[in-house]
Amino acid sequence: MLKLYAIPVSLYSAKTRVALRFKGLDWQELPPPGGYGSDEYKRIVASGNLPALDDDGFLIADSEAIAEYLEERFPEPPLLPNNAQDRARMRERSRFHDTRLEPALRALFANLTPDRRDTELNARQSLAMSERLGQLARLLDAAPDLAFGLGDCGFAVTFAWIDALTPRLGLHVNWPDPVRAYRAKLSNEAAVAAEFLTYLPRLQSWLDAKED
Repeated sequence: MLKLYAIPVSLYSAKTRVALRFKGLDWQELPPPGGYGSDEYKRIVASGNLPALDDDGFLIADSEAIAEYLEERFPEPPLLPNNAQDRARMRERSRFHDTRLEPALRALFANLTPDRRDTELNARQSLAMSERLGQLARLLDAAPDLAFGLGDCGFAVTFAWIDALTPRLGLHVNWPDPVRAYRAKLSNEAAVAAEFLTYLPRLQSWLDAKED
């Protein structure tokens, strides 16, 4: 059976679980031995990165690398279109999530405890995320010919984080209409819905604990 080293509330762990669910795969989820960033875990995963996947002794870390591996190892149902240009578009969308939108969100993680909140950072990142969502709306105009794919797995999770942080941090994020429609489409994907049954309550509990 596949083994997934992950932390339940980790955004990128959730992204990987969406891909696993979409593929209809079974896996055993394990916490990183010794904790995230520990020397013990780095003896297993050299980069110390989460998530990491162990497929019968073959170890690969990083959610994007894992998704690409799963696509080649278990090609049905597909996460990438058949056409080379559409595959490139799908990968472009995925990289936009990982290198543009998610980092704009992640910059707020230092603000999660009440005594460390920076209202200027909240305002700055609200603008940054709004800009990224506007860019995403334009990227969606060149949609790959696949109902759900590799480029979609992370967005639903990041959208959920933005929703969860908006009232807590007083964010003001602009959601363009094409992105709202895209969100609705993602929420109807069975793999996303199944992940969110457990992930959203865990996320809220984790954020609530930060308030104490």
